[in-house]
Amino acid sequence: MQQTIQDFLSRQRKVWFFNVRGDLIAGIVVALALIPEAIAFSIIAGVDPSVGLYASFTMAVVIAFAGGRPGMISAATGAMALLTVTLVAEHGLQYLLAATILTGIIQLLFAWAKLARYMMFIPRTVLVGFVNALAILIFLSQVPYLVDGDTTMWALVAAGLIILYGLPLIPGYPKLLPPPLVAIIALTIVVYFMGLPTLEVGDMGEMPSGLPVFLFPDIPWNLETLQIIFPTAFALAIVGLLESLLTASIIDDLTDTPSGKNREAQGQGVANIVTGFFGGMASCAMIGQSVINIKSGGLGRLSTLAAGLFLLFFILVLADLVSIIPMAALVAVMIMVSIATFDWGSLTTLHKLPRTDAVVLVVTVAVTVITHDLSMGVFAGVLLSAIFFARKMVKAVEVKSDLSEDGKTRIYTVRGQLFFVAVDKFIDSFDYRERIHNVEIDLTRASLWDSSAVAAIDKVVGKFRRNGMEVEVKTPRGESGELHDKLALHDKGADLGPGGH
Repeated sequence: MQQTIQDFLSRQRKVWFFNVRGDLIAGIVVALALIPEAIAFSIIAGVDPSVGLYASFTMAVVIAFAGGRPGMISAATGAMALLTVTLVAEHGLQYLLAATILTGIIQLLFAWAKLARYMMFIPRTVLVGFVNALAILIFLSQVPYLVDGDTTMWALVAAGLIILYGLPLIPGYPKLLPPPLVAIIALTIVVYFMGLPTLEVGDMGEMPSGLPVFLFPDIPWNLETLQIIFPTAFALAIVGLLESLLTASIIDDLTDTPSGKNREAQGQGVANIVTGFFGGMASCAMIGQSVINIKSGGLGRLSTLAAGLFLLFFILVLADLVSIIPMAALVAVMIMVSIATFDWGSLTTLHKLPRTDAVVLVVTVAVTVITHDLSMGVFAGVLLSAIFFARKMVKAVEVKSDLSEDGKTRIYTVRGQLFFVAVDKFIDSFDYRERIHNVEIDLTRASLWDSSAVAAIDKVVGKFRRNGMEVEVKTPRGESGELHDKLALHDKGADLGPGGH
C-alpha cells in the first residue's frame, strides 16, 4: 500500500512539479493576456464581462486536472462567442448558461464514443493551413488597436516588440524571465509614471467584484427549452472539440510530447459543465494563449492551473493595477504570438507541394480568414482533401486483359482498390462486344471496399451475359470475399438485366 502511494506521488510530481518556476511565471503572463480577451469576447457575445472572465477561470482550473494535454490553455474564445450571439440576443444569459452545460454533456458523449481518433483523417496540409489562418486571425484581431490608435499607441507597441525580440539577444539574459512579462511590466511603468494617455485594460470593461457562485440556470427545464438551446450547444460542442484537439496536436509538435486526445475531449466536456453552473460561457482551448504559455516556459499542468488562479487573483485583488496595463503591451505580445505561430516554412515550400496539397492549404487559410471561423476552414480543407483523394483513387484499380492459349476465353485480371469512385472506370475497362464465348474475371488480386464495388461486378457480369457469354468470377479472399459472397447477385440466379440490382 505504501509503495502504491509513493508511486502515485512520484507520478504526480513528474506531471505537476517538474517545472514549477517556469509554469508559475508562464501562468502570470497567460493570465494577464486572458483578461482583455475574455472581456472582449464577452462583449462580442452580448453579455457582461464577468461571464467571460469567470469562464476563463473555471475552464483553466478544471482542465488543468481533467484535460489530456499538459500546458494547454482553455478559456473563453472568439469562435465560441460568435456562435452564442443569436441565442443571447433572443433569449438572454440564462439560456446561454444552459447551452454551456449542454455543450459539455455533448462533448462527454463524443469523448465516450472515442471520436477523437478521427483526428487522423485531418491531413497535414489542413493542419498547417489551420495554424497559418489562426496566426493571421490573431494578428488581424490586433489591427483595430493600431488603426484606431494614435502615435502613443504605435510607439508603445513598437517599444514592446523591441523588448520582446531584443531581450533574448542580450548575452546572458536569463531564460527563466519571459520577455512578454518584462514587456508588460515595463510598458505599464512607463505609461503610469509618464502619464501617457493611451487605451488601458480597464477601458475594456469592469472587473468582477466577487467569486463566481454555483447556480442553476433560471429557465424552464422542458422540451421547448431543449429545442432552443440544442442547435447552439451542438455547434459549440463541435467547434470547441475541433479547436481543442487541433490545438493539442500543435502543442504536441511544439513540445515533442504526446497527449491523450480522448481525455482532452472528456476534460473539455467536464470543464464546460462546471463553467455553465458557475456563470460562465462555453469555452475551449486557445492556441494563442497556449503558445504564449509554452513560449513563456509553461510545460506542465501547473501552468494551466496557475493561469486560472492568477487570473482570479488579478481581477479580484489587483484589479486596480491590472486596469492600468496599457493595451499596447498586450497587442505587442499577441503580434509576437502571431508571428511565432505562423509556419513560415510553408511559404517557401508551397511551390514544391503537389498541386492538390497546395490548393488545400490555401483554401483552408482563405476560408478561415474570410469567415473568421476555424471550424469552417478545417471543414473546407478536409472536404477538398477527400475529393482529391477520391479522384486519385479512381486510378487505383487496373484491369488487364489476356486471351487464353486456346483462344476461347478472355481473361480479365483486376488489381487494386475497387469502391464507389472507381466503379465507372472499372465497368468501362471491359470489351462487351468481343466475339468470344467465355469470359473469366479474376478478382483475387483486388480489394472490394463497399457495396458499390459488388454492384459494379454484377453489372459487368450482366452485360456479358446479355451478349451471350459465359462468365466465371474468381472471388477475392478475406473480407473482400466475404463482402462479395454476401452482396453479389450474379452467382445467385438473380436478374442482372438493366433494371436489376
